[in-house]
Amino acid sequence: MAVTIQDVARAAGVSASTVSRALSSPEMVRPETRMRVQAVAESLGYRPNPAARGLITGRTTNLGVIVPDLTNPFFPSMLRGLQARAREAGHAVFLADCDEDGAAEAALVHAMAKQVDGVILCSSRMTPAMLEKVLGLVPIVFLNRVVPGHPAVIMDGAGGMRQTVDHLDALGHRHIAYLNGPRDSWTNRERVKGLRRAERHRIKVSRFGPFAPRFESGLQAADLVLASGATAVIAYNDVMALGVLARLAERGVPVPGRISVAGFDNITFAAMATPALTTVDLGGERAGRAAVDTMLAVLADRDADAPRQVLDSALIVRASTGPAPDAGPDAAGPGGPQGEP
Repeated sequence: MAVTIQDVARAAGVSASTVSRALSSPEMVRPETRMRVQAVAESLGYRPNPAARGLITGRTTNLGVIVPDLTNPFFPSMLRGLQARAREAGHAVFLADCDEDGAAEAALVHAMAKQVDGVILCSSRMTPAMLEKVLGLVPIVFLNRVVPGHPAVIMDGAGGMRQTVDHLDALGHRHIAYLNGPRDSWTNRERVKGLRRAERHRIKVSRFGPFAPRFESGLQAADLVLASGATAVIAYNDVMALGVLARLAERGVPVPGRISVAGFDNITFAAMATPALTTVDLGGERAGRAAVDTMLAVLADRDADAPRQVLDSALIVRASTGPAPDAGPDAAGPGGPQGEP
């Protein structure tokens, strides 16, 4: 039979309300009483009821998390870090998928607001007008989106794009294609900012899309890229890049001999592809943990300045990128030629 707060109160010789205060608001109880209550609770194995504690403290110890698409293999690593850090902090996680729909995302925030202490929005798809209607309902931390005046954890997509463009330039590519993500995606706009690096290298850029960030979009886009004459393509994410690789394989187009392919996110499948996919590692698991830490800081002091953290990105070079077909031998870099000449 579970130990109750009344059992602890009788054993400690105090009232049930004193036990509640000693465990939930210890600063309100005399030190000697607090220590006695805590020792008794520990010896009896008492665990406070989260719902009952919430009525007293106004806290639920629940965090809401909303992602655009649970089928996207990028999000599991982020969620793994987020869940682990929340568990360490004694919080449960309520997870929801908005299916790339900003209106659905806003409705989920409304639904969660009274059940959680705060909501973490991963790559939020809400428009500014939608955001205005949910900001203030509950503390919100944005993961991979900047909303002025609100806390955020940012993955450096622009920096990752600059690294990718520099890499392709070193391989001799003078015409690259970029496959845009969703039209209203803040993340895609950051990728495009980094793409301006091509101007410095005098590289021609052909942009296609917007596309849904899915495998099927990569299948569709591959033919457009080939028709453009580009010798390299950068996809909005790895899932799209894998679609490009699949379509190029169907058409018998050698990668990277005829065209180089790069993506973003460094999902598990990127290293398993044939050829293995060059991609930008954005630190998904680390970002999930950072988002929880940011939320805990917000909950501890809601009047503090909105914290913002930017995480470094890193280009992971694999076999899907190589010298441009017409590049000289020096373009192969220290590892020597890759793919077909």
